[in-house]
Formats: sequence, structure tokens, C-alpha cells
Amino acid sequence: MIFIALKAKIRPEKRDEWLAGIKQYTADVNAEPGNISFEYFESTEHPNEFAILEAFVDSDAGSAHVAMDHVKKFFEWMPFMVSERPKIIYQELDGWNDMAEVTPAE
Repeated sequence: MIFIALKAKIRPEKRDEWLAGIKQYTADVNAEPGNISFEYFESTEHPNEFAILEAFVDSDAGSAHVAMDHVKKFFEWMPFMVSERPKIIYQELDGWNDMAEVTPAE
């Protein structure tokens, strides 16, 4: 599995455009074969700072992802939305593991 976390600071004056664009992009990415999950969240402490979490089944799915038209368009559009270069974490993992500290109560 490939797991990617991004942190992006959005220009305040572009917020509405960003929200519409990331909503559509999320739907497009989640419809891709090989996508496990794509979600975005706004920071509760820093307005207009967003985290994007995405996972793909393997590196082939990740390569197919970046070759898609909607991804190319998003990468052309995103520089006009951000106020600084986004930060990224990219990891190849075996997949999700159960959290040891929490078990559902009976």
C-alpha cells in the first residue's frame, strides 16, 4: 500500500474556489481503480490549512493515479490555491494495522 499525507496552506481569498475544487477532486480520486481512500480535513487551529490523506493499493496504482487527466489538471490548478509549497509524507506500507490500545467495548 502507498500512503500519502499532504499539508497545504490555502490562500484565504481562494478558499471558496479551493473547497469546490478539492471536493470534486476527492470524488474523482476515490473513483479511481486502485484507490483505497482519499480524504481531506481542515485544521481546527489554523484556518485554510488542510491535510489530505490518500492511500493506493500499490505503486502501480499510484503511478496510474498521477497519469490521470484530473490529477494533471489538479496539479496545474493547485499552485494558484496555495500560499506556500505543500508538505508531503510518502510511505510504502504493508497496509492498515489494528490499533492495539483500543478495542470496542462490549
